[in-house]
Amino acid sequence: MFHVVLYQPKIPPNTGNIIRLCANSGADLHLIAPLGFELEDKKLVRAGLDYREFARVRVHASLADFMSDEKPARIFACSKFAQRPYHSVDFKRGDALLFGSETDGLPEDVRKTFPDEHLLRIPMLPENRSLNLSNAVAVVLYEAWRQHGFKGAE
Repeated sequence: MFHVVLYQPKIPPNTGNIIRLCANSGADLHLIAPLGFELEDKKLVRAGLDYREFARVRVHASLADFMSDEKPARIFACSKFAQRPYHSVDFKRGDALLFGSETDGLPEDVRKTFPDEHLLRIPMLPENRSLNLSNAVAVVLYEAWRQHGFKGAE
């Protein structure tokens, strides 16, 4: 129903948690290279438990390749520099949710390719830097899925 896109993720357990999240929500997971780990990394496998077989995970050489290969209906990029809160979007089936790496977020040159209305932020206290990547993905993905009545869930 939705695409979760991780731009150059670096920490295997975060990606493992997101694999599990996508398996449980029906979202497709797309990883934009280069990755900071191998897909067989023990920490990735441990965090994803046995959900890897239930998740659709694809690796793309670049964000442009993802766009060309998958042709998402729309893409929303999540960034602490965005102004629009994620919950103000009327998410549609086929939307892609793009997240930057754990250490760098989305690079400015990537953020600049999106119109302001497609840049989303997750509200948080001003003294804090960021949420954990897997938590940020869960917040936005579950809002999008909630808007669709958790279609497919029990």
